[in-house]
Amino acid sequence: MSGLAWAQIGAVNAGDTAWMLVSSALVLLMVPGLALFYGGLVRRKNVLSTIMHSFFGLALVSVVWVIVGFSIAFAPDATGTGLFGGLDFVMFNNVGLEPASGSTIPFVLFAAFQLMFAAITPALITGAFAERKRFASFVIFTVLWSVFVYSPIAHWVWASDGWLYQLGALDFARRCGAITVGVTSNPRSPLARRFSSTVPALRPRGPMVSCHGRPIRSMSANFAPARSSRSS
Repeated sequence: MSGLAWAQIGAVNAGDTAWMLVSSALVLLMVPGLALFYGGLVRRKNVLSTIMHSFFGLALVSVVWVIVGFSIAFAPDATGTGLFGGLDFVMFNNVGLEPASGSTIPFVLFAAFQLMFAAITPALITGAFAERKRFASFVIFTVLWSVFVYSPIAHWVWASDGWLYQLGALDFARRCGAITVGVTSNPRSPLARRFSSTVPALRPRGPMVSCHGRPIRSMSANFAPARSSRSS
């Protein structure tokens, strides 16, 4: 749905709102699952820092999303070419309990649901630099990546004035092959392969921890509904 649609007010449906609240919680549950999964694959001295990457990333992206990320992703297009949204929703301005035209959930709930995907994606990337990046570098990277990579691409495929949406793109965010989540977090794989060829094999601290984290993440991904760029 385009940010252009949020100017009009629709009617809130209690069932739809409840389901979206549950769905947002299920996507959020992927964060601790991913934290445990990655935490069990590193050495003992790096377990806490690796787990912290996922949880601190959630907090950091939440702040960035409220300040400017959501506006870049879902505000009316600022360029006329479908590249990124304007500043209509900066600091969650005009983001309230009223639903959009054609929508049955509060606008702020829609923003929160989209935040969950924005937060899990950089958490996926942390697997590429586990044990190899300073915390300050991680913070700077996450902020810049969220603003200049994730939010514009979300606008391309999830806003009706995005250029990929206009071409008929369908993006179901819960699948790893999705455009927005899958493509923007994909550097984790080639980077991991690159570094793994230059360092000796390291024995993981807790394979059983990873075994607990993986089902949590998978369960959340499978039960949370897909967010299509053409769904209401």
